[in-house]
Amino acid sequence: MHLSDFHYELPERLIAQQPSARRGESRLLHLPSGEAAVSDRQFDDLTQLLRPGDLVVFNDTRVLPARMHGVKETGGRVEVLIERLVADDRALAHVRASKSPRPGSRILIGDRWLLMEGREDALFCLKTETGNFADLMQAHGHMPLPPYIQRADTELDQERYQTVFGERPGAVAAPTAGLHFDHEMLDRLVGMGVETARVTLHVGAGTFQPVREQDLDRHRMHSEWLEVTDSTVEAVAAARVRGGRVVAVGTTSVRCLESAAAASGQLAPYRGDTRLFIRPGYEFLVTDALLTNFHLPESTLLMLVCAFSGYERTMAAYRHAVESGYRFFSYGDAMFLERNT
Repeated sequence: MHLSDFHYELPERLIAQQPSARRGESRLLHLPSGEAAVSDRQFDDLTQLLRPGDLVVFNDTRVLPARMHGVKETGGRVEVLIERLVADDRALAHVRASKSPRPGSRILIGDRWLLMEGREDALFCLKTETGNFADLMQAHGHMPLPPYIQRADTELDQERYQTVFGERPGAVAAPTAGLHFDHEMLDRLVGMGVETARVTLHVGAGTFQPVREQDLDRHRMHSEWLEVTDSTVEAVAAARVRGGRVVAVGTTSVRCLESAAAASGQLAPYRGDTRLFIRPGYEFLVTDALLTNFHLPESTLLMLVCAFSGYERTMAAYRHAVESGYRFFSYGDAMFLERNT
């Protein structure tokens, strides 16, 4: 398949610029397995689509206030977007400026200087001359809203661009399917006998980078750090024994589970980077159902969803969503998909 196979027309008015008035106040498009038709639902209907004994897997990453503005020693303005913290005082970052900073040059953010030590591909290696990046972001950082949200971040985004269960700081983009859940919904799932488990994948800014190769065999997937623990592996095994499904909340949870399984041929604890590229033809090892938002045309995330539910059915569901006025992307509506076996 080629990149152009994953294109669809999306009116700009359908790109959600603001979160809904409250978490869970969104629509839910259900795409069953087999040949059953899609159905239009509300997010509250998730309790009707899940079953007692299912295992719902959440990504517990937490978004860093990773976007900062500063100036170079020459006075030119700079935007720094942290991609990954590699030590308390060191980070890999995207740097936007009229001219890229050279190794040995410095950037001033607030009253603190960052030293540009070198490059790793498109990323800049930055070091704080005093203090650490956590304190610097706390003082001067902004929520790194995606490029298709065409406004500055606000105080509301500090809450709503985080999941209620996020515990491990490290992401520069939210695992957006998880944004729909409030504590009331989590309690309802427990009350109906649905089990839950956690994985961690620190979503990087690479998730928004366009695929530049028409031939997908030539695409090099961006790297992201993840962890799947012993307790999650045991929870998946227990779900299999009781006949429950493994339901991933978000493509990041899918990528965690499938990367951990692909490393050894079966699901096992895993901690480290992944470049797993899931596209049509991929054989899923763990995930049975997926809750996710709608993804950008020609994106690797759309390719993952097409691999999961079938190319023709997924693209038809997206056309239905456009025609029905669903809200798209990070602050938009959701889909519940059952794996096409």
